Amino acid sequence: MPLYPSAVYLTSYDAGRGQRFHLYGVMLSYADTVSYYRSALKTRGDELFESPPTHQFELGRFRDSEMAFPPSVTVKDYTWGGSAGYVNPALGGTPERFPTVIQIVLAPPVQ
Repeated sequence: MPLYPSAVYLTSYDAGRGQRFHLYGVMLSYADTVSYYRSALKTRGDELFESPPTHQFELGRFRDSEMAFPPSVTVKDYTWGGSAGYVNPALGGTPERFPTVIQIVLAPPVQ
């Protein structure tokens, strides 16, 4: 699964059923980040929301008996509506805010 080269790891959250949400901040615009993943994954993906702009690229088949969420890359615009961006959780971290956040959910480990 490609990760944008200068993406900064922000945090992760339990998604359930052995999966985690992994969040990464990027200094790219939402449109440029979506373009990167369209090229890297060779798929158009799906626009989930127009406002705030959110785009998802599925990485594999969703198995509802084993997964809480489909394996995917989701790109969200955190500057929508005049917002300054997603706050960098690192104390004194640079940059202070990220215009775009990438959320990655992988398939759970095979048991």
